[in-house]
Order: sequence, then structure tokens, then C-alpha cells
Amino acid sequence: MRGVVANGIDKLRRSSGSNYGRRERHWAGNGTRFTCQGRTWGGASGIGLATARALHARGAHVVLADINHQGLQQAEEQIRQHNTEVTVKILSVPTDVTNEQQVQALMRQTVDAFGRIDLVMTSAGIGTGGPIDTFTGSQMQNIMNINFMGTYHCVRAALPTMRKQESGHFVFLSSVAGKLGPPLLTAYCATKWAIRGFSTALRAELHSTGIGVTTVYPAWVDTPMTQLEAGELQVLNVHIMLTADQVAVEILEAVTEDRRDLTLAPNPDIALLLQIMKDDPDQAEQIAGEHYRQQLAAMPAQQTT
Repeated sequence: MRGVVANGIDKLRRSSGSNYGRRERHWAGNGTRFTCQGRTWGGASGIGLATARALHARGAHVVLADINHQGLQQAEEQIRQHNTEVTVKILSVPTDVTNEQQVQALMRQTVDAFGRIDLVMTSAGIGTGGPIDTFTGSQMQNIMNINFMGTYHCVRAALPTMRKQESGHFVFLSSVAGKLGPPLLTAYCATKWAIRGFSTALRAELHSTGIGVTTVYPAWVDTPMTQLEAGELQVLNVHIMLTADQVAVEILEAVTEDRRDLTLAPNPDIALLLQIMKDDPDQAEQIAGEHYRQQLAAMPAQQTT
């Protein structure tokens, strides 16, 4: 991977290039500290776990956080077994990212343990799907609290340390649903578009501070969350999924290059729809709506009620 430094560097370094959005970021193996946080599907599984495992293999100290205590312990053990020759540390901190005080405590523990915070990845999320008519206000608030407010809490908690260091990097996990408007995913889309706007504004605010922001927009990824949405996958005719490990590799390269945007859409239909949405949003919405109605009509009645 480009830009990975193998030995002895204790912090991130921003190169002196002036190309905003493509400034190469060098980060260390030995001695660099990374925080990967999560909630329902965060540091204990999915993309959060895969990224933490990849970072640890490259010599980074890793802090795992998740609301799932048992899953957190299993994740830590899995990383240790996967990287038996790596001697850097892993710290596991049970955390509910919807609780601002718990997130503040997580960042304090990270600084107490390692002295700094170089990377925060917000991968907490739930992906409840279904027609908008089926969602209650409390359900909408819950998904917003987890998917978006969890990210906000992490930024607020980690930013003072990064400002003091004059270095650091945030990775926000959005989705292609943060660029499109897939039927059955209205609540999920709302949270992912929120992350998109938040990250765009934050990156502009942090320009020239040494602190980077990368937003990741993957299509369907084979994770525990996705496996719970089998019905929606059938309606949306999803046949190609990324693996969490594939996404993790792409994330590390994007951080190295200080990229603002990482979009991963191997499914040709989704890739085409993304391009159409960019060129002609009205046409993209029409295509998505017609496809949704066709798929819904083709399903047995008991699966659509």
C-alpha cells in the first residue's frame, strides 16, 4: 500500500502539497494509534472489525468500541489470532455511541493509553428497511441517533485532541444510499445523506489544520447488518456484494492519500445509476421507482406486506 511507513514514526504527517483533496498522508506502522468505533455493527463486526484487523496487521495500536460486550471480546481475540506476530496493542472499550458521555470517556481512555488519537472511524449503524408508511417517529429517531449522532459525538470527543496534535483523520462510513435514494431505505438514506453533508462541511472547516476527513460510500457489503435485510435485497435485485475486507483495504488507501470521497460500487446497475443521478437526477429517480414497483409486483404477497 502506498504511503505506509514501516518503522518508528509516532504520528501522522501531512505532505506539503497544495492539491486539496489529494494531499498524500503518511501514517506509521510502529507507534501510530487508531480508534475504530462502533455500536450495533461497529468495532465488533463488519467493516469496522475488518478495518481494525487490517490496521493492526500493519502495526497500528487499535482501540475497538462497540455496544456488544461479548462481540467486542470475540473481535479482539480474532484480531490477535489473525495477527500473531504483531506486538502492538488492542484496547476494547464497551461504548454506546448514542451516549455522548460514553463516547467522551472512550476518547479519554484512548489518550490515556496511547497519548494521542490518529484515526477515528465511525462505523456504527443499523439499516432497517421497508416502506415509509411502516416507520414510526421513534424508529426514525433511533436510526438517526445511531447512524448520524454517533458520528457527531465521536467528532466532538476526538477533535480537541487532534487539534492539539495538529494531525489526525476521520473516516465516516456513509453508503451509496448517501448519493442515491433507493426505495425501501428512506430512513437509512436520511442518515447517510446527513453524514455526507456533515463530512463535506467538516472537511472544509478543517482545511489546513492537518486533520483529514474521508467519507466512504460502499454499495452492498456482506456484513451482519446486510444479512438481516434479505427481503430488501431481493426487492432491490442485489446480486453483487463487497466483502468487509475488500472495503477495509480501500479505506486504508484512501486515508493514505487523504481522499475526501471513496465510492465502492461493483454492481454495474448501481454504478450506472450513480452516474445517471449525477447527470440527470430526475431520470435516476424514475428508473429506481419503476424498478422497485416491478420487483415488488413480482414477489409473493406475503413478502410484501
